[in-house]
Amino acid sequence: MTTQTMNALQSQWQQGKGPIRHQAETVERVHALLTRLHAEGKIPSLDAGYRLLIAADKISCMAMSIVAHMTYAQRINLSGAPLQAEDFKPVPEGHTGGALNMVPAFVAYLVANALTGDTRSWLMGQGHCVAAIEAINALTGDVSSYQKGRYDRTEAGLARLMNDFYSYAMDAEGHAAVPLGSHAGPATAGAIMEGGYLGFAGLQYVHMPVPGESVVAFLSDGAFEEQRGADWAPRWWRAEDSGMAIPVMVLNGRRIEERTQIAQEGGAPWLAEDLRHNGFDPMIVDGRDPAAIAWGILESEHRLATFIAQPQHQYPAPLPYVIAETEKGFGFAGAGTNAAHNLPLGGNPSKDQHARDAFNSSVSALFVPAAELDEALASLDNHAAQNRVKESQHALVDRHPDSISLPAWSGETVGKVSSPMQALDEWFLSLLDANPEVRVRIGNPDELASNKMGGTLQRLRHRVNEPEAGVPESVLGSVITALNEEAVAAAALANKIGLNLIVTYEAFAVKMLGILRQEIIFSRRQREMGQSPAWLSVPLIVTSHTWENSKNEQSHQDPTIGEALLGEMSDTSRVLFPVDGNTAIAAMSNVYQNRAQVATLIISKRDTPNRFDAEAAKQLLETGAWHVVGTPQEAEVQLIAIGAYQLEEALKAHAWLAARGHTSCVTVIMEPGRLRAPRDKLEAQSVLDDATLQQLFPADMKRVLLTHTRPEPMLGALRRIDTGVKGTRALGYINRGGTLDVFGMLFANQCTWAHAVDAAAELCGWDRSQVLEAAHLLALDGKGKPSDLDHPDV
Repeated sequence: MTTQTMNALQSQWQQGKGPIRHQAETVERVHALLTRLHAEGKIPSLDAGYRLLIAADKISCMAMSIVAHMTYAQRINLSGAPLQAEDFKPVPEGHTGGALNMVPAFVAYLVANALTGDTRSWLMGQGHCVAAIEAINALTGDVSSYQKGRYDRTEAGLARLMNDFYSYAMDAEGHAAVPLGSHAGPATAGAIMEGGYLGFAGLQYVHMPVPGESVVAFLSDGAFEEQRGADWAPRWWRAEDSGMAIPVMVLNGRRIEERTQIAQEGGAPWLAEDLRHNGFDPMIVDGRDPAAIAWGILESEHRLATFIAQPQHQYPAPLPYVIAETEKGFGFAGAGTNAAHNLPLGGNPSKDQHARDAFNSSVSALFVPAAELDEALASLDNHAAQNRVKESQHALVDRHPDSISLPAWSGETVGKVSSPMQALDEWFLSLLDANPEVRVRIGNPDELASNKMGGTLQRLRHRVNEPEAGVPESVLGSVITALNEEAVAAAALANKIGLNLIVTYEAFAVKMLGILRQEIIFSRRQREMGQSPAWLSVPLIVTSHTWENSKNEQSHQDPTIGEALLGEMSDTSRVLFPVDGNTAIAAMSNVYQNRAQVATLIISKRDTPNRFDAEAAKQLLETGAWHVVGTPQEAEVQLIAIGAYQLEEALKAHAWLAARGHTSCVTVIMEPGRLRAPRDKLEAQSVLDDATLQQLFPADMKRVLLTHTRPEPMLGALRRIDTGVKGTRALGYINRGGTLDVFGMLFANQCTWAHAVDAAAELCGWDRSQVLEAAHLLALDGKGKPSDLDHPDV
């Protein structure tokens, strides 16, 4: 190609397309970039690069037009002719402004890949901007298997895309009937998270890629303000175990109803200075121009590669951060206003001539003739020539690590008094020994050692930039520690190529609920659609829990996390209540043998007796419930324990009743979700069948349930064994606490052995004065001394 032709292509690109214009700074940056890429052999000539950039402008314009049509129209006219009133939706809907802003950003990502011959991974924190991704995918033809044959760039295919968007269609079973939602989902080609919880992508992206991979994370200024912790990414990134991590913030300066705080404080320059203080290397680019954003992505990688190549590089690395400055809803009427968030026209074009004219005028400026669009798309589709996968098949889409090797384990001696967390710590060290090459991430807000995982901490160490002498810290530590529950949980949840664990206090795990639920519902949705997500399941251990954290105030006594996650679908969100060291190890071993689940384990760190040997612990895991003493078939009443302290009270009640001539059995439920009434076909595969359930819990039994949680939500989950008010009593946390000891917590919440005996007497029709002493009755009735119930003398 001659210099004259090359200059002509450069000149053509510099003229822009539709509303897209190229600033002088961008022109200079892009020319330098293409020159470098040509010198490196990435592109055959500069004109090849400019062809791709010309294509990017055209594809961006057409995709922005489709996004606007998805909100307002029922069809598109690919001839460019204006739409008429009957062509518009009676009820428009869409997160239009943000989606319009995402179009040049996502096209920039495609162009960056096409320029270098590398298919990078991507994720999008602002999942409500899915229209941008779906519009571009429909144009390029890189759609998911659910969408293939339904959405393409024909008028008919695009009309289906527009009419499916916010159609609210459902099938006979109540599932979405179209492969398109209001947020990114498993049907969105290449999507790995919904992005419905703003801010969590900003916490996770830095932990996702391994060396040799690169990920582009699309973030928003609103999410940056909502979720703290994303500014800590330079604390965690290490070239030794991390791939290229490129954040691209689409800075449009607006939330739903007002400007963002960043915009109010000074916009992109203010943000850049703030990021520098946190160790980033920010660069401000024109967020309205795909070439500018593509430059930012490739320049980021170039700077990181330069850092890695320095023999004596020191951490924190100056992690690049692309600030793509734009206006909300750029490219369409209403840009830069609050209205741009949702319906920027300010009227319904199916009824309002002014709104209809504004729509047609805006999309006219974005119009690209079919022949030009086909040529542009063909230029961008160089995957075969470069021998690379489509963007829908990027490296993070289908993580499938090898199964881990489980260490040999014979279990602790029954009757031995020890800390379940200490036993688990020792087992976890042997797990690490058995899997030395696996990438490990431990998410830990603080106090891993005080939660009896000191051995794990000494082995893996807190990841810091400058280790402190005498403290278990390391530049390459695998323990991600910060006083921000969401941020540390993100490290484990994002490491889908490796082995993960989250450890925190039970009361503070509630702060993780949103990010846990994001993973749970996306994985569950994948299963519903026939996919098989295959990352190793992630356990969340909550210790220092409600009953053993009695010395602190009631803020530290909260069983909400188990209750909330028990409400999710039990095949994907598991909630387990180990009662000793052996059951804790059996539970953890089982979790790691499964895929794509989040498992919450409520485990005691204080010393407790081992009540199950290794084989019995495995049986308990197999069925979710098992007997400790006796069987229901030979008992007058069944004492059911969920939780370690509840089991001890049940055993005391059993011994007390036995000494007075009454038979009882003690049954432990470790995984309540296995006993529930299934809510759909998938969940039905993980719950006990009726015959097994009836064997464990005969229908005509009187039952007293002692539960770690509040009684009401647990009874709801256990409706299959709840025999009603005449047959079942449930004792648990009733929102009472304070600075007490363990017995004080049990008494305050009416959960002692004596309360269980009293409940059994009521159910079975026994005279309570015959099964309890006078002092006990006074204490139970609030007239005596609580201490009379402590340490019963059987």
